[in-house]
Amino acid sequence: VQAVESGGGLVQAGGSLRLSCAASGFTFILYNMDWYRQAPGKERELVATVSSGGGSTNYADSVKGRFTISRDNAKNTMSLQMNSLKPEDTAVYYCHVRRLGVDYWGQGTQVTVSS
Repeated sequence: VQAVESGGGLVQAGGSLRLSCAASGFTFILYNMDWYRQAPGKERELVATVSSGGGSTNYADSVKGRFTISRDNAKNTMSLQMNSLKPEDTAVYYCHVRRLGVDYWGQGTQVTVSS
């Protein structure tokens, strides 16, 4: 199982970024996928989840209305569109899947929002 994130970077507050996750090594369409993030000195937190078919999504309260999670099952990819970014969104963002009781993580991509 492999997940590779991309799209992070430095952006000013109020700006936008789009993160992508390319997954391989498992049957992508069968599994819910998640984005997590971890800020310095803080625990890793769940940001958003998309169901296996893409028809259902859930968001942390802190990002509702600003972030949109989506997936393309034909390409085995997942995305996170982040708008109206705030300095408190600064973190390393991780792609995650739980498969057969085992958690798999990407290497993470840094998002830094300057004020």
